[in-house]
Amino acid sequence: MAWVYLSIAGILEIIWAAAMKHSEGFTRLGPSVVSLAAMVASVVLLSISMKTLPLGTAYSIWTGIGAAGAFLFGIVMLGEQASVGRILAAALIVSGIVLMKLTDTSA
Repeated sequence: MAWVYLSIAGILEIIWAAAMKHSEGFTRLGPSVVSLAAMVASVVLLSISMKTLPLGTAYSIWTGIGAAGAFLFGIVMLGEQASVGRILAAALIVSGIVLMKLTDTSA
């Protein structure tokens, strides 16, 4: 169950980052509320997953999901640059997430 909590926490990290972008420096109420609520929920679920998973594994995967997901959101939804170098960097992050999951024996 820890992996489910961690996955949801990572998705919530993408949501709060996207909402923060749309909040325009927390000057727009709706996106600001979504961002703050997703932040809190993400950290709570991360904390729950850490009851079982090691700190390094949980935190690395949580930030990796958030980084790769925010990167994809930026490209797909915001029209941000999709250069070869940026895509390669995101692929390395995803590779690290997969390797971290495959080598974790704690849960």
